[in-house]
Amino acid sequence: MKAQQQIMSPQDIVILLKIIALGKNPWFQSTLAESLHISQSEVSKSLMRSKYAGLLDVSGKKVSKLALMEFLQYGIRHVFPQQPGALVRGVPTAHSTTPLNAVIQSEEHYVWPSGTGTLRGQRILPLYPSVVVAIKEDAALYELLALVDAIRVGRAREKVLAVQELKRRIVDGE
Repeated sequence: MKAQQQIMSPQDIVILLKIIALGKNPWFQSTLAESLHISQSEVSKSLMRSKYAGLLDVSGKKVSKLALMEFLQYGIRHVFPQQPGALVRGVPTAHSTTPLNAVIQSEEHYVWPSGTGTLRGQRILPLYPSVVVAIKEDAALYELLALVDAIRVGRAREKVLAVQELKRRIVDGE
C-alpha cells in the first residue's frame, strides 16, 4: 500500500475553530458536519489530518490549543494566503466586523462574497465556502473566523490585535 502524504486543508481550520467555539459542550462528527454544512466524510478526513498534524490530541476530541494558536499566528497567512479582491456585496470579515471593528476604524472593508451580505467591500474568499451559511447560526465561530481573516489579510496592527484576541479566546479560554 502506498503511503499518502497528509496535507492540511482550509476546512480543517474551520472545523478546529468550531470545536473551540463549542467550548466544553460535547460534539460528534455528525453535528459538526451539519452545523458547518460540510459532509460527514470530509469532517472525518479533516479530524484525521488535524490529529496527524498534532492539532488534535490522540483521542481526536480535544484541540491542542497551543499548537493551533502557533499555527494561526505564524502559519495561516502563508499556508492559506488571501489577497483582497474586487468590491462586492457580502458578509463583513477581518477588521470590518466584531470584535476588531470596535478598535479599528477604517473606510476600507473586507467581506466574504454573499448575495445576502449587508456591506460592500473588498472580496476575501473564506477558508471554506459554507462558512457564510454556518456563521449565521454561530456568532462565536464567526468572530474566530473574522480574527483569522485579519491575520490572513490585515496590516501589522490588525494582525497583532487579532493574535492577541485569538490567544485570549483559544489559549486562555475566555
